[in-house]
Amino acid sequence: MNAAPDIRELESRTVPYAPDHGRVNGERRAKKPKVFACTSTTAIMAATYEPIRWIVEGYVPEGFTVLARRQKLGKTWLAIDWALAVACGGHAMGSIRCEQGEVLYIDMENGPRRIQRRISTLYPDERVRPDLSRLEWVMDVLPLDGGFIEALEGWRARVATPRFIIIDVLQRIKPVGNAARTSYENDYSAWAPLQRWAMEHGIAVLGLHHTRKGGADDPLESLSGSNGLSACADTTLVLDRDGNGTTLYVRGRDVDEKETAMHFEAGLWSIKGDAAKVRTTTERQTILEVLIEANEPMSPAEIVNATGMASLNVRQLLFKMVKANTVRRAGRGRYVHPDNIANKVTTDAESRRYGEF
Repeated sequence: MNAAPDIRELESRTVPYAPDHGRVNGERRAKKPKVFACTSTTAIMAATYEPIRWIVEGYVPEGFTVLARRQKLGKTWLAIDWALAVACGGHAMGSIRCEQGEVLYIDMENGPRRIQRRISTLYPDERVRPDLSRLEWVMDVLPLDGGFIEALEGWRARVATPRFIIIDVLQRIKPVGNAARTSYENDYSAWAPLQRWAMEHGIAVLGLHHTRKGGADDPLESLSGSNGLSACADTTLVLDRDGNGTTLYVRGRDVDEKETAMHFEAGLWSIKGDAAKVRTTTERQTILEVLIEANEPMSPAEIVNATGMASLNVRQLLFKMVKANTVRRAGRGRYVHPDNIANKVTTDAESRRYGEF
């Protein structure tokens, strides 16, 4: 039986590993190893970076942004509002001043006649219509992987101060996916080149998109398709409407998460305020309207039935409204409107004797 080879002998026979990168003059050539280009934290902290460029401050920064909503519920009107505010150096949503710059609106759904009608709705008097020359429109359809970014680059190089590009809608330029990939992988890889281009040039690219039917607990989960689109986007906005009104939700890498109550009338969008505060104010007013009309003191359960509000919301608001003296207790677990003369059945001393619920 042959003796086992000495370990040193085995090591002497071992050829150091190097990736095979073909042959040069009949001999194998080792591929040059890849290395990371590392940057120290000290260098990053010592550097000076340009501040985030806001197109619509608090909502649309530079980079790739998605604005999603159900069909025919006003997202195109909102996009036009922002486009005009930037092109004219005006105010977005009636209150947010925008820095003026060139705007490209890629509209693949409406056409020139509808565009003209919408602009005329917003500026019916030609004599006071602002200069709209910085807002340009495109109706051609180019796929994202078929020269779309090259066309964007041509526009960027041609205009003086490129700031804002709107794509209405994203689905019309989306390339065909690869069957070997998941839908998430297809979506992310499809939109990544557009996101890189936008960030590289400090331009805001806003893509309009639809939400799926049925909604979701997380607003970003409501976007139609996979999560690849919202994962790739720098900022995601969701315009939604429910029994409490219309809200604009925003979440992103460079924006603070928030939800804003919105109002839409005659083609114009305006901001009402923080959605939670506006919703609370509206709910308080609803409770007061029910109590002022009541023939007798009401319990929280009766108020819930009369308003359709959530029980927990009613109880929390009643607690706060009693403290604010906008609602009075009328015995244990019953409430009245202070101005409802017929229901002033308790004294302040009696009210203090009872618990809140």
